[in-house]
Amino acid sequence: MDTIRHLFRIGYGPSSSHTMGPKHAAEIFCRKNPNANHYLVTLYGSLAATGKGHMTDKAILEVLGADRTSISWQPDVILPYHPNGMEFESFDEAGNVMDDWTVYSVGGGRIDDKGDRIPPETVSNIYPHHNMTEIQNYLNSTGMNFWEYVEECEGSEIWDYLREVWHVMSDAVDRGVRREGVIPGGLGITRKANLYFRRSQLTRDGFIHSTPMSAFALAVSEENATGGQIVTAPTCGSCGVLPAVLRYFQKKMDITEENILRAIATAGVFGNVVKHTGSISGAEAGCQAEIGVACAMAASAASYFYSGTARQIEYAAESGLEHHLGLTCDPVAGLVQVPCIERNAAAANSALFAAQFVMFSDGSHRVSFDDVIVAMMKTGTDMPSLYRETSEGGLAKVYRIPCGA
Repeated sequence: MDTIRHLFRIGYGPSSSHTMGPKHAAEIFCRKNPNANHYLVTLYGSLAATGKGHMTDKAILEVLGADRTSISWQPDVILPYHPNGMEFESFDEAGNVMDDWTVYSVGGGRIDDKGDRIPPETVSNIYPHHNMTEIQNYLNSTGMNFWEYVEECEGSEIWDYLREVWHVMSDAVDRGVRREGVIPGGLGITRKANLYFRRSQLTRDGFIHSTPMSAFALAVSEENATGGQIVTAPTCGSCGVLPAVLRYFQKKMDITEENILRAIATAGVFGNVVKHTGSISGAEAGCQAEIGVACAMAASAASYFYSGTARQIEYAAESGLEHHLGLTCDPVAGLVQVPCIERNAAAANSALFAAQFVMFSDGSHRVSFDDVIVAMMKTGTDMPSLYRETSEGGLAKVYRIPCGA
């Protein structure tokens, strides 16, 4: 498996697959063809269906230049390798094709061209195990924790990177809970994080744990929706879940930064396994692959804070993903706003519940984390494409934007 540095990508929203990935691809193509007279970029499938709402065109034009780049939208054409396909073409002054490149944005900001020209240094298969069962067997035989396993595979320098990841996450929480106003895009969605956070200070007992955490999740998700700097965990659309849980425990318990980094590393193992044996792409498997995986990652982090065993941590992650099976990706108007923002808050609370539920058990359970990944992918394959980030079904179909919004 690849390094978790490529799971936790620091960047700008609103979408890892529709914004970060295409921008990275444009940068690679531009470096290869700096002297082109003009470019043509063709977006296919899900990239074309919701690209405008996800600012795909803006991300590409920012790199290649709006004055010499045309974009063709082909939502009904789905390339066989992945729904998020795109083709870059460069032309000389006479209109002759100089170069062309087909590449796919496969989720979490990662791009894949099936080995054509992605720089080799972007791939680092440093984890020797291929699924969670193999990892757990290794931990059982060595007595290691998940975070120790990460350090063994990545080296001690991983902590400097995860420290930067945490600081970016934390900054996004801080910015988000301070800001107010309407989120751009035309839906008239008002930022709620500031309101929820202030009201959480007035609540007692029953609401006290969930309300601040919801505010933290909303804060990061609202920052993402407005193009702010966030960390994919595992994607932009689900970036608020893990930071919310981390900040909640930081406030609730005497948690050191070292503990937080170890929790992020633990969460990274689970996200990485799904990334390599399943998918973290909403266009490929629905929102279960984004919010569901984020919930699993956050549940594993929460279970670590509760001093869970490796078996209990795996159970918490499995539960977090299992109870999001079948979740569709149906963003209204192609924007990462409805239902995405509130869904981050709901998943953060589900992650905490999963960790608390598991702590009353010895960690024994029937369905393994690997099993639920298989179920997720089968569910995603069976799911009609209109429920996989095309904005052609579900909420995106039934909701009507109010006039004047």
